[in-house]
Amino acid sequence: MAPSIGVSEYYARKSIFITGATGFMGKVLIEKLLRCCPEINKIYLLMRPKKGLGTKERLDDFINCRVFDKLQDLSPKVFDKLQVVPGDILQEDIGISIQDWEELQRECQIIFHCAACVRFDMFIRDAINLNTVGTMKVLKLAERMKKLEAFLHVSTAYCRCELPLLEERLYPSRYLPQNVVDCVKLMDDDLLSCLEHKLIEPQPNTYAYTKSLTEDLVSQYAGKFPIAIARPSIVTAAHKEPMPGWVDNMNGPTGLLVGAGKGVIRTMHLNDTYRADMVPVDMAVNGCILLAYITAIEKPKEIRVCNITESGLNPITWGQGIDMGRVHVQEFPFSVCLWYPGGSTKSSRVLHLIAVFFTHVLPAYFVDLLMFLMGKRTFMVKIQKRVNYGLEVLQYYTTKEWFFKNDYFLSLQNKISKQDNEIFYTDIGVINWNAYIRNYMKGAREYCCKEDPSTLPQARRLQKRLYYLDKVVQMIIYCLCVYFIYYYVIRIFS
Repeated sequence: MAPSIGVSEYYARKSIFITGATGFMGKVLIEKLLRCCPEINKIYLLMRPKKGLGTKERLDDFINCRVFDKLQDLSPKVFDKLQVVPGDILQEDIGISIQDWEELQRECQIIFHCAACVRFDMFIRDAINLNTVGTMKVLKLAERMKKLEAFLHVSTAYCRCELPLLEERLYPSRYLPQNVVDCVKLMDDDLLSCLEHKLIEPQPNTYAYTKSLTEDLVSQYAGKFPIAIARPSIVTAAHKEPMPGWVDNMNGPTGLLVGAGKGVIRTMHLNDTYRADMVPVDMAVNGCILLAYITAIEKPKEIRVCNITESGLNPITWGQGIDMGRVHVQEFPFSVCLWYPGGSTKSSRVLHLIAVFFTHVLPAYFVDLLMFLMGKRTFMVKIQKRVNYGLEVLQYYTTKEWFFKNDYFLSLQNKISKQDNEIFYTDIGVINWNAYIRNYMKGAREYCCKEDPSTLPQARRLQKRLYYLDKVVQMIIYCLCVYFIYYYVIRIFS
């Protein structure tokens, strides 16, 4: 049964504190709240100070992002509801002034804690300070808020990678979070480097480890105020809002689309029959808004855990996604390409490494040799080393398959009215993946790579030339192979 008060009605006259406001999900969250909950009182945004920029300049710079274009046209005065809180989650008391601290404690009803480092390869000390200690400081602030109605912590569905099935419940960490934090403080970098692998196992990286550790930390505050944990899976480009295909970072599948589309990535180690559990950013944000709303209305004593995942409702495999991307990169090619988009995926790591040598490493050294002979700065080997390292990190997630229980996430649709379901949509089953990947490719080109749509005709001409060049090079290589084989066979038998 839907609550007697609607979603936008609930958020009316509420003051909200958001960490990670400048991140991918943070921007979409702010845009959605301002546009669909117009009676909201105020949104406080924790932002690191930038040298030479005051609070007003920092906010102006933020709202000039393309994600707010629709709001700029429809209701520019709504940005008056935003208030920057200068601070840094790494500093004591998150680096905010006494005045801001007191105002937040006095005025705020809801916290969306989205701040986190999503780099998989971050050093353990830095990852713990950002993801765990930072959350500890925000919880300390929340504990003193007089009007707090909901604390929403954004985690990840990949917080326990060793489990083939992740349920919507808490999983205690092997060591108490406070003990891990204290140990990290005491150890020097060399000692921590030696112990890092042992400390985080069975997790594959410090990101997953600190996310699971932080969930355990959040669980210690159960009963003090209403808490919910949102666990989105792979958050990808927008399905519909603020505009189809909007994405502003190269993380995960976006980096693969762009890298392959520019001809940089020619091979990848993945199992193309495994499902890719992707959730568009607008649906992930809608899930977070609804989760905070339901938590505030119901005031549960226990912590609500919500896996915001696709979970087989509308499955798409890695192979299907890549095949669709190959089609749509022809329609939306990039203006700057190193080679014609091509290559293939490999389920065998050995075959992948062989392909890396012949399609990544050798061409990179050949290009740099040409640059060196022409007296120009070399760059290709450095780029390929970064690309290959990124692929090594990602392949953990593309060669395994996970299953997520998401019954509570699905139940959110039944807890709100039909009208609210249309506004705060979360039904992944309605996505047409082919149309979605098309918009994804278009959005990656326009919003990530900053390539204007007017450059498409020129990019298509370049794509055509690269296609013929690729075919000529392939023919030369095949002819050379045939020549050498024939030459040596003749010599052996003659």
